[in-house]
Amino acid sequence: MKKSFLFIILFLATAAVFAQKQTKLKIIYFHSERRCPTCISIEDNTKKTLNTYFAKQLKDGTISFQVLNVEDTKNINMVEKYEAEGSSLFLTSINGKKESTIDFTNFAFSYSRNQAEKFISGLKAEIEKNLK
Repeated sequence: MKKSFLFIILFLATAAVFAQKQTKLKIIYFHSERRCPTCISIEDNTKKTLNTYFAKQLKDGTISFQVLNVEDTKNINMVEKYEAEGSSLFLTSINGKKESTIDFTNFAFSYSRNQAEKFISGLKAEIEKNLK
């Protein structure tokens, strides 16, 4: 009985440590009120990438996706934190208390509208890299 109880305690402690070290990824797409076709494609292709390749991670909370209007005053803290201006795409990897942010905006504007598959494969690769 003592061994079973000790095993359960050890198992739970190990699981708690592992859970704390799991990397999470926060993806944030900022936009303004007036949106061009490229801006709209960034949001659409980001959603397509996430729903196609990372549906499980979205469901279990490993990945979160937010779409925020930079002109809405309720988003001011996030806009200031990311220094977002207009349409912007950020990926923030969170491992414990450590956060690391990648500004994916230039890549998004370069490829999302006219080379969607290149954008999707690049975003997919960046997400996979950040979840390791």
